[in-house]
Amino acid sequence: MDLVCEAARSRPATNPLPGDQTLRCPMKLAYFVHDLADAAVHRRVRMLRDSAEITLLGFHRSDTFPRDLDGIRTVSLGRTVDARLAQRAAMVTRALVGLSSWRHHLDGSTIFLARQLEMLVLAAWARQRVAPRAPLVFECLDIHRLMLTANPVGAGLRLLEGGLLRVCSLLLVSSPAFFRHHFARYGAALPPHLLVENKVVAKDVPPPLLAAIAAIRAGGPPPGPPWRVGWFGMIRCRRSLDLLARLARALPGQVEVVIRGRPRRDVIPDFDAIVLQVPGLSFRGQYDRHTDLPAIYGEVHFTWAADFFEAGQNSAWLLPNRLYEGTLYGAVPLVPASVETGRWLQERRCGVLLDGLDDVQFFQSLVTWFRDLDSGGYRAARAALARVPLADVLDDPPSCRRFGDVLNDLRRGGPQ
Repeated sequence: MDLVCEAARSRPATNPLPGDQTLRCPMKLAYFVHDLADAAVHRRVRMLRDSAEITLLGFHRSDTFPRDLDGIRTVSLGRTVDARLAQRAAMVTRALVGLSSWRHHLDGSTIFLARQLEMLVLAAWARQRVAPRAPLVFECLDIHRLMLTANPVGAGLRLLEGGLLRVCSLLLVSSPAFFRHHFARYGAALPPHLLVENKVVAKDVPPPLLAAIAAIRAGGPPPGPPWRVGWFGMIRCRRSLDLLARLARALPGQVEVVIRGRPRRDVIPDFDAIVLQVPGLSFRGQYDRHTDLPAIYGEVHFTWAADFFEAGQNSAWLLPNRLYEGTLYGAVPLVPASVETGRWLQERRCGVLLDGLDDVQFFQSLVTWFRDLDSGGYRAARAALARVPLADVLDDPPSCRRFGDVLNDLRRGGPQ
């Protein structure tokens, strides 16, 4: 993992215990998460499993969440509802008030890591009462649209975030654009920050496949047509669905779209109807990130890495999982040239970078690309993708250990 640490300024992250006693005991990490069932949470746990004793606490969005994760017993703080911020705030308040009923899980914790703002509130409160000298780390994976509004709610959330950042030892971001476009505003309140991208964790790749990854990247399905586009992961972007449906209609028999993952039917209530109505568009259900990635990416030529869910803000700044997964397994990413994902690909001279300032222009760019595509063009695009260094898309055990070392270094007084 290429860990990029940019210190906003040098300052101690915490006060070591007398005689540096912190360094003679293992790192005991209290990890506060917004959703115990989130695959990205599980990936982070596997990254740190060999570096720390982990206590995993958090909320869950359904009754089916892992009670045990890689031998770690999870601590449920209650059930929350996606997209209902008032209900989630109420649950955080309830957990704050009920700290006495779960604080024993934090005994001996030497570092607190909080994923997303709501959990930072909870982690900061618990840390102050259980282990006030332990470092506090904020892990930000998204910038919610409310954080960016000019209304009193947005101003209040930024005030809260800025105050909490003052007591943090480190800020983790998954995209440099989050820092440039949002966190830089906090100036002197900002702790050192670290870029930890959403790469594939090598532990999630079966060893035989990992050994054959070079051949997998060089191979792939026979060139089309039909050209198959895979849209995998959290399916919540209505504009993406409309664009892909229009593409399948515009180029029947030339382009097929395969969708897998978790559709957000609260955001796209007519998702199933659209899939049924459009020939060439198919939904093939959920998948297991541990075992299925090589197969699902191996059957498509391209991966849809565009996102317009919060266009111009979070969607333009993030670097999604599917970018790294597609690049690792040889499915050429399709992205707008103007967003952070496009810049990531442009730096590596790969991917399909599509132009257009609005849906009409972007769709025309998309159709033109596929109309002009031939087997030579596809092989050239795939070969460029295969030249991307594995270290850019895969976190191997040494890089995971380096990440653990960065957190452990906080107990010495700051990131080294």
